[in-house]
Amino acid sequence: MESTIVRCGWCGTDPLYIKYHDEEWGKLVTDDDVLFEFLVLESAQAGLSWITILRKREGYKKAFAGFDVRKVVNFTDEEMEKLASFEGIIRNRLKIKATVTNARAFIDVQKEFGSFSKYLLSFFPDHKPIVNKWKTLAEAPASTDISDAISKDMKKRGFKFFGTTICYAFLQATGYVDDHIVDCHCRK
Repeated sequence: MESTIVRCGWCGTDPLYIKYHDEEWGKLVTDDDVLFEFLVLESAQAGLSWITILRKREGYKKAFAGFDVRKVVNFTDEEMEKLASFEGIIRNRLKIKATVTNARAFIDVQKEFGSFSKYLLSFFPDHKPIVNKWKTLAEAPASTDISDAISKDMKKRGFKFFGTTICYAFLQATGYVDDHIVDCHCRK
């Protein structure tokens, strides 16, 4: 008798989505370099499907200096304009500019809190990630009071394209909120 692997339904059958779900989504990320990568990708995703961004992930890595925040922060207007014609990413000038703006804000947060991870955890009860116990995907919210607070604070700090829904998706992706359904094989 063949056993079926249970996953969160959002990843469907696309091999890239399945790999992402099984290997990354919901696993706690404390490495600021990886958090910056997810910040770039989630901000780019605003208004688009996540699979679109996953398919362009390598393009984003190439376009944004391997997601090195210390390099991205120094991108010139000319470099940003060149990216607007680079097919490996979403060629939205506002999102490209936002990535550089977000890099500056990200570094400011690191200076103030010691790391971006510590900044995120400062919004959570007991400074610990949340593990939800959803039985179905329908139970998981699109945003929460925590994502509202983080998004609002980030906006004050100058971050762009990071509203509460994108923020919540970022928290799910990076494991600050574990929203794997209870039957999912990735459940902790």
